[in-house]
This record gives sequence, C-alpha cells and structure tokens, in this order.
Amino acid sequence: MATEIRVPTLGESVTEATVGKWFKKVGDAIAADEPIVELETDKVTVEVPAPAAGTLEEIAAQEGETVGLGALLGQIGAGGGAAKKADAVAQAAGPSGANTVREAEKKTAAIAGDATEVKERAMPPAPAAAKLLAEANLSVDQVAGSGKRGQVLKGDVLEAIAKGAASQPTETPRVAETPAVPRPASPADDAVREERVRMTKLRQTIARRLKEAQSTAAMLTTFNEVDMKGIMDLRARYKDVFEKKHGVKLGFMGFFTKAVTHALKEIPAVNAEIDGTDIIYKNYAHIGVAVGTDKGLVVPVVRDADAMSIAEIEKEIGRLGLAARDGKLSVADMQGGTFTISNGGVYGSLMSTPILNAPQSGILGMHKIQDRPVVVGGQIVVRPMMYLALSYDHRIVDGKEAVTFLVRVKESLEDPERLVLDL
Repeated sequence: MATEIRVPTLGESVTEATVGKWFKKVGDAIAADEPIVELETDKVTVEVPAPAAGTLEEIAAQEGETVGLGALLGQIGAGGGAAKKADAVAQAAGPSGANTVREAEKKTAAIAGDATEVKERAMPPAPAAAKLLAEANLSVDQVAGSGKRGQVLKGDVLEAIAKGAASQPTETPRVAETPAVPRPASPADDAVREERVRMTKLRQTIARRLKEAQSTAAMLTTFNEVDMKGIMDLRARYKDVFEKKHGVKLGFMGFFTKAVTHALKEIPAVNAEIDGTDIIYKNYAHIGVAVGTDKGLVVPVVRDADAMSIAEIEKEIGRLGLAARDGKLSVADMQGGTFTISNGGVYGSLMSTPILNAPQSGILGMHKIQDRPVVVGGQIVVRPMMYLALSYDHRIVDGKEAVTFLVRVKESLEDPERLVLDL
C-alpha cells in the first residue's frame, strides 16, 4: 500500500508553499525520515522528511508549483516489491518464460517512458512566452519548446514569429495580468539570451516587505562613527580564554547587541511600534540579526537579549546563523523582533542607509572597520573606525531621540567596560 507525502503544517499564518526541489526521482529508494522534498514559504525553507521507507512511486507536485497545507506531494511504495514479484514470476516460468517477462517489462517501461515524456512536456509556456503567443495570436502547439521539459520560452515564440508561423483565427481577447510598470520587450537577439526565473516565496516576501516599509514609515537615517580600538584590544586579550570557557568565538555582534539593548532602555521609542493610533512600547528586547543566505536575506531573532550575557548572545547568534545557512530556521526563530542589526561590513560596505524591518521603528547598520586618521587628545592618530547608521521611523522617533540612541551605542562600544558595569 502506498504512503502519501503531504504538505505539513508550516507555521503560524503560513497557508501555502512553493515546491523548491525534489531530492529524489521516481523509482529511487527512500529511507524513513530522509529529506525528500524542499518547500519554500514566504518566511522559511522547509525540508519534508519521508513518512516511511520504500520507493518513490509518484511525484504529484512538480518543482515550481504552489501547494496548500495538506496537499499531496507524492507517494511512496513498498521498496522493491514489484521487482521481487517479477523475479519470482520469471523464475517460476523457466528460461522461456523469463524471456517473455523481460520483453514485457521492456515494453511496459517504454510505454511508461513515453507517457512520462508526454507528461513532462505538458509544461505551460513561460509567462513572457504566453504573453507573446497571445499578442501574435499563436497556439502553443505551433511552437517547439526548448526549455526544461519542453517548456515554450520567449525566445522560442520570437523564433517562430520570425519564421512566419501562421496565426490562429481571432478569438475573444484574453485579459492578461499587467504589471504595475510594464517591462519593455527586449530585442529579438537579446531575448534569446535571457532567462526568466520565478521569484521564490522568500524573495517575493522580502521585496514586498521592504517596499511596504518605504511606503508606510517616515524613514530617516542618522550617522555616527565609532572607534573600535577598545573592543578590538579586548577581543585580542580574551578571545582564547573566552572560546575555551564558552565554546564559541568572541565576535563583534555580542558587543553590538549588548550596546543596543542598553540604548533601547534609555530611548524606548526606538523599541516601540505604531498600531493604528496607538504606540506599543516593548519592555523587552528581541533583537533581529540580519543574515544573508543563498536564498535571500533572513532575520532570525535573539529573544530577550537584554537579559543575556555577551557569551549567551554569541552562542545564540551562532546557532541562528548556522540554521539560516543550512535552511533550517523555524518560523518561531524569525518572529517577534523589536529591533534589527544589519552587518553590511562583512561584505565590505563602508556606509549604507538600511531599510526598516516593519513594524519595527529602528534598525542599526554596521559597516566595514577601516583604519582612518582621527584627532585624539589634540594629536592625529590612526584608529580602526566604523561608520554606524540608524534608520528610524520619524513618526514615532524624534531626531533628538535617534541621535541620542546612536551616541549611547557609540559610547558603549568605545568604552566596553560600560557594558560590563551596566552604565
């Protein structure tokens, strides 16, 4: 009896997902609990484990398809059952019977292969190709597809038009979805060298949320710079002892997170959010730490960071960062943040204006540490300097509060003993 593979519960408020990648093909052997298919939601990427051991009998939802909760993804059959049965029949039938069975198997496989090929080629045309087909009044059957599983691409349609494919009789005009800003058609020689790839659910959500933040908040950015010598000297002195005791490296994020939580206590508006005509002040600090992955930007949350030591913060950031890169973040890991820290410096950014992570009212941008000449005690000296940027929602945070917040972060980082003494 076949075991069904269905879309599991994906977390609060998540109702659908996109099939990202199948790790197995039809006919492959599968172990129980082995990851078999990857689903992409608008928040996280989830690997679906096999509910039972056996052989993958059917893939019901192809890569790129959108599926709802509980939808059928595929089916697992008893491993090797059919092959064993065929062998038993062949053995009982003797040499001639075995040949007959083998011939029947070959024909069955050929028929199945042909059916599979037809099924795989029954791939709808790419969106751009469909639009061109409608404009040229052509049928998809008139165009040879060169894409995956025989999909008709934009270049295929352009080539067919250039060769003078006959158009179909005029029918009732189709109503096509038009983007907000129509993309001008590429010249034919450029179009054949383009590739159209559907945005992942995660990338669509990132794009939507960032645009919503720009459209909703009265966003403003203030800058300052911090002398990192104190922290760098402290790290150099204690990094080996710290790692030996706590089992994690002493980085910069622990200091920055702690400095932010201290500043949030003094300037609570930066840790608040607007709800209609109300302001919700958070008497806790759940700090989001932006992490870049190959699938896009994700922001896991260090919960109650204000109550944690630097060592505890570093451990939690390490755990979340590893889970993010492995695609194993849970929805709970990414919910409830009250303030975000983004470290563009790891990529070499010298300065930026980070976009708010709505509905939060503040985000701190860290940047590259660079030796620069500065005046200290009337003398020009070279110091490791970093630019800091605080983007904030001016609807709730005044300029004085924003500048004061950033100055407090700067003071804590330049004099790290303040973090230990809670000053």
